[in-house]
Amino acid sequence: LVPLSARIPAVQLGFPVASALGHRAGRVVVALLLCAVVLASVAASAVGPVGFVALVAPHLARLSCAAPRPPLAASAALGAGLLLAADLVARTAFAPITVPAGAVTAVVGAPFLVWLLVRSRRFPS
Repeated sequence: LVPLSARIPAVQLGFPVASALGHRAGRVVVALLLCAVVLASVAASAVGPVGFVALVAPHLARLSCAAPRPPLAASAALGAGLLLAADLVARTAFAPITVPAGAVTAVVGAPFLVWLLVRSRRFPS
């Protein structure tokens, strides 16, 4: 991913501009997508449903800070807070039974991500 990171700004400007700058935009996009899929699947397989926190926290940080991109510090703080809250709910809400924190994050994170997808969908006019 690190060798590809220098080509990302050119690809963000569009395929014609990236091609004019000497980058093979199609190959760069495919390689970036492959890296993203591999990294996300490795992370999700390592942490399980707790990975929803990593998907939800940056969006919450972006919405709460009104920033165009998610701020890193706010994302980390919100992620830690969300996981702490999920663990607290998992331990106390169902008192005699201990529910995994990953189950709570999945129950809360999945509808939030669906809401984000529906909200960000662009409808043709």
